[in-house]
Amino acid sequence: MQEEELQMHLDEAKEGMEKAIDHLKKQLAKINTGKASPRSLEGVLVDYYGSPTPLNQVANVGTQDSRTLTIQPWEKSMLAPIEKAIFEANLGFTPQNDGEIVRINIPLLTEERRKELAKVARAEGEESKQGIRSSRRDAMDAIKQAVKDGYPEDAGKDREDEVQKMTNAYNHKIEELVSNKEVDIMKV
Repeated sequence: MQEEELQMHLDEAKEGMEKAIDHLKKQLAKINTGKASPRSLEGVLVDYYGSPTPLNQVANVGTQDSRTLTIQPWEKSMLAPIEKAIFEANLGFTPQNDGEIVRINIPLLTEERRKELAKVARAEGEESKQGIRSSRRDAMDAIKQAVKDGYPEDAGKDREDEVQKMTNAYNHKIEELVSNKEVDIMKV
């Protein structure tokens, strides 16, 4: 019974670590690198007849070129709410509404702004590492409790090593994701 319960705790820890990685990927995708990417508008909620709705559910978001995003609403009446939602999302973009489509010109990033964004990326990575440490702590506590309750100590040590290896692997993934994003941000 203890073995099954421990495995359940380890599976929960792994799931928590996966969630931390997924969250990091979403947060990093939102960081503007000076290139037009529809993903930079993920999370923008538009007031669609009184209910907040993701932008990609009321319009087609695409790229015109490497520095211009285009937002083609499915209903013309949504142009103003889309424009307002982008302003309110405070992404540093200025939408331009021409009556048919909303365009966003992505400004070139200054060296200072690039360094600032790289810091934001590192901070997001640190936040994800905290999530991983939390999952690790929960799993380690479960193992220690099982050992107290009669689970073999050697097997407990093996399980702790397993959790530590898993933690190291996920931390490495975070380092890799943040490092790749920093390279992307600093690329002119």
